[in-house]
Amino acid sequence: MGHEPLSPDYVRRIAKLSRLSLTDAQVADYGARMTAVLGYMDRLRELKLDDVEPMANVGGTTNRLDEDTPGPTLSNEALMKIAPDTMPPFVKVPKVLGEGGGA
Repeated sequence: MGHEPLSPDYVRRIAKLSRLSLTDAQVADYGARMTAVLGYMDRLRELKLDDVEPMANVGGTTNRLDEDTPGPTLSNEALMKIAPDTMPPFVKVPKVLGEGGGA
């Protein structure tokens, strides 16, 4: 059971909503790729999963949750010596909010 190919107009609508500018060749390529994804999703919907127990992960491991206790810390004096720029007792860092740029 395959999924019907997406029309070029439909692909262009999706591209516009995604703020993508696609060439005609890309529209054809992306249309084929998206159609394949939809076909794969159709195949996944056919799986009989009634007796399958949900899993948190596939490795069979569990998260290790340690107590939230503080560990060893640097003294403020040691931190001031290794920091690239300081304004004691603080470490100076570049501005990341507002007009200072961002990460």
